[in-house]
This record gives sequence, C-alpha cells and structure tokens, in this order.
Amino acid sequence: MSESVDAVVIGAGPNGLVAANLLADAGWDVLVLEAGPSPGGAVRTAELTAPGFRNDVLSAFYPLAAVSPVINSLDLGAYGLRWRHAPAALAHVLPDDRSAVISRELDTTIASVREFAPEDGDAWQDEFTSFTRMKNPLINALFQPFPPVRAGLRLARTLGVADGLRFARLVTMPVRTLAEERFRGAGARLLLAGNAQHTDLGPDDAGSAVFGWLLAMLAQDVGFPVPEGGAGRLTIALANRLAAAGGRIECDRAVTRVHTAGGEAVGVTDVTGRVVRARRAVLATVPAPTLYENLLSPHDLPPRLLRDLKSFHWDDGTVKVDWALDRPVPWRNPEVSKAGTVHLGGDMHGLARYHQDISAGRVPVDPFLLMGQMTTADDTRSPEGTESAWVYTHVPREYRWDTDSLRHFADRLEAVVERHAPGFTGTIKDRCVQGPGDLCHVDGNLLGGSINAGTAAIHQQLFFRPVPGLSRADTPVDRLYLAGASAHPGGAVHGGPGANAARAALRRAGRGGRAYRAVIQRLNDAVYRD
Repeated sequence: MSESVDAVVIGAGPNGLVAANLLADAGWDVLVLEAGPSPGGAVRTAELTAPGFRNDVLSAFYPLAAVSPVINSLDLGAYGLRWRHAPAALAHVLPDDRSAVISRELDTTIASVREFAPEDGDAWQDEFTSFTRMKNPLINALFQPFPPVRAGLRLARTLGVADGLRFARLVTMPVRTLAEERFRGAGARLLLAGNAQHTDLGPDDAGSAVFGWLLAMLAQDVGFPVPEGGAGRLTIALANRLAAAGGRIECDRAVTRVHTAGGEAVGVTDVTGRVVRARRAVLATVPAPTLYENLLSPHDLPPRLLRDLKSFHWDDGTVKVDWALDRPVPWRNPEVSKAGTVHLGGDMHGLARYHQDISAGRVPVDPFLLMGQMTTADDTRSPEGTESAWVYTHVPREYRWDTDSLRHFADRLEAVVERHAPGFTGTIKDRCVQGPGDLCHVDGNLLGGSINAGTAAIHQQLFFRPVPGLSRADTPVDRLYLAGASAHPGGAVHGGPGANAARAALRRAGRGGRAYRAVIQRLNDAVYRD
C-alpha cells in the first residue's frame, strides 16, 4: 500500500530542508526522502581525520547564508544555530608571502590594500559604499526567480540609469578586467580574483567579475561565518525546525522514479520499491540531468528540452584534503594566521594558467588552493592548541583518479602550503583525501566532483539555467519543481532554489493556481516547442 502526503521533497540537503520547512509552515504534510544515511547533503560534519577534530565534510563557510533572506526568515538561532567568525574573513597569499586581507573591520582591509597601492584604500572604501547602498535590493533580487520584478525595480530605483548600466556591465565582465579598472595594486585585485575562484570561472572568463566582487563585498560586510560546532549544525537546525513544524525526513530512501499522470507529477518510487503519492507537489533537489534523464520518462518531457540537456555544462571536478594539525599553521606571514579562509596559488597570471590547465584537461601544475582554518574561525572544532584545516582545488572532470594519484596530488597540495608555512607538513597528525568520486559518494548530487551542479559561466545563468528556459523552479511537468543548485540562483548554501520551488508549489496549489499553471504552460510551450 502506498503512502500519501501533500509533498515529497527529494533530497535532505540545505535546499531540500529549506523547501520542506516553507511547505510545512504552510500546513502541508511534507516527507523528505534522502538517499544517504543522514540529512545534510554537502552540509555535514564528521571526524574525518583524528578523534576530537571536527571536519566539515564538504562546504564550510557561509557568507551567502548569512545574508540570505530565506535562511534569515527561518529563525534558525532558535534551533541551535550560532555563527562564529575568525579574526579576519580572508587572506590571499601572494608568491612572495605578502598577503591581502579582508576583515569585517573596514579600516583593517583598507590598510591592507593600501600596502600594495596607496590609492586603493579609498577605492575599496568607494566600492564598499556602493555595495552597501544597493545591498538590500540586490540580495532580494538575487534570491528570487528571474526576472525578479519587484526587487529588480527597487534595485533599478536605487541605482538609477547611469549606475544601473554600469552594474549591468560589471555582471558580464571578466574579474581581471574589473580588478584592473578599479584598483592599482595586486592586493585588492587578487582579493576580487581569488573570490571568483569559488566558482569554476577563470580571471578572464566573462561573468567572473560579479562573483568575485560579490563575495569580496560580503566578506567585508558579514565576513565568512561558520556554524559553531561544524557545518552540520546548520543541517541539524533546519532538520529540528522541520520536525517542530510537523515535517518528516527518512534516510536511506533514494528516489528512483518520479511518476506522472495526465502531465502532472503524482508521486515517487524509492530504491526499496515503496511508492509515495504526492497530492500537491514533488520537489527535486537533484541536478537537472538527473531529474530529467534518470527520474522521468522521456515521454514526459518536450524533445527540445532533452536536446538542450545534451549541452548542459558541469562545473569542474574537485579534490579536497582535510587535516588534523597538532598546532596552528606556521605561516611565514603572521597576518595569514588570523584568516578563516585562505587563498593560495599565485598572482593573476598564475590563476589564468591554472584555469588553462583545467580547460585543457590537465591536472594543474600550480593549483590554486582554497583553504579553511576552521579552529581559527571556531575554537570548538579541535582540541586546544591544534587546528582543523582543509584545502580544496578544482581539477578536470574527465581525469580519472586512483588511490596513488590522489595521494601524490595531496602531497603536492601540502607542498604549496609548505612553501608559505615552513614546517607545515610536520604539524600534520592525520589527513583525509577525497577525490571527485569520494565527494559524489558522500553526496550523490556532486557528480564528477562538481560542487555547484553546473557551471557558473554566464551562458548557464539566469534564464539559461539549467538550460534556456524560464529561470524558475517550475518544470514542463505540472506540480514538479527543480529545487536544487542546477536551478537559479545556483550553487552555494543560501536556500534560494529550495525556497523558489516551495513558493511555486504553494502558488500552484493556492487560489488562482490553475491560471498560474496556464501561464507557465504557455511559456513552456513558447520555449520548448520545436
């Protein structure tokens, strides 16, 4: 006998849990089906290295969660979430061991970039003033389906025509171009370019500027906060809130099929063969190719959508190394010791070569490292006097790793740290190396080690994400919603795709829902008709 609920949410990562909370708040009977043994997706914590060392298995720092109107609306502090900060948000280490630092104290950041060019202090102040002026309408626009009509109009009124046109230009620019236009010295330029490396975009890729600029400004504004006790505390808070609202999570229940009838999603089957009927909606947080090519019959979808999926572009693969260190990293430059997030890997030209290697299918000779000093950010992460730390770097998706190649590559990553922190390798008590396949094993959505469910390149953003279409959670199947990072506004932990999917489901089920669906159907017909 099948089970029946109002909504089935596929996946208990942050987007799935956000969506489930919003539906439960509306009084829906919600069941979240998770493939893994525990909820969390890419947001979880475990002792990967040594006893007493709490390692964030995948994601770690959450500036977008800190400003997300979705996350903030859930009042997760009432369910145990506490944000912690390192003394400095970020340090970018140059080849000569100088570092550019972003601190939540504006004067500290200004002093740092002035060391590279005196005029960059005022330029950074001007940039942050501009961001502060547009922050609220910009953030609200970012987390709404595209086009964000109301928030977009507020942003347009805030910026005016002249600044609005210049901001639109920024959105399309390579980060190297933006950095060279706005700043004179290498420090401020690399703070922008290094932050763009949180995506799969190189310094000369169109669209990389907005990512680097936004993350740099958020680092200045809210820092790069971490949940006290580990990333998994964010998952626990979301799960506890859902339980209080009456929602349920059931793990070890991977969904193998989404069922349809009359063009509507009506339920799912899990890996055990159990069927769950969905009276109102199915929300899927899996990558778009997984939903459309694996969970649905091709007869349920427009042929043009299936053809478009053949051109879906993934982001790069990822290799991650976690360490248990018997003392803090012995940086040659003591300023780096204060930063929770550290960027290592050269100057602007070095970043360009790194991406050229990946684009050519080569494992980078000089990889860029994104590093986390977790105990520096949150002293609950490891025993007193020690450090829980990690690095990750992007690698070609098509490269095939084995145990030996991963071990040797991890040694190379440690050598990069050692160059800037002599004696670092001597601090390592234990380590855990995860290649692309290991990351996918932890979270099945990270196919090929891609952590953003699709490239951040401009040709796959906004109404091009995941394929040319509506840039909404709605799909061509009525009452089926794409709620994961393949949907706008994309990757990172902020709950945007999950919230957009939940709101679309509520609107479809509410008064005027048939008219809403008719509009969506006409738009889908226009986009996908051959």
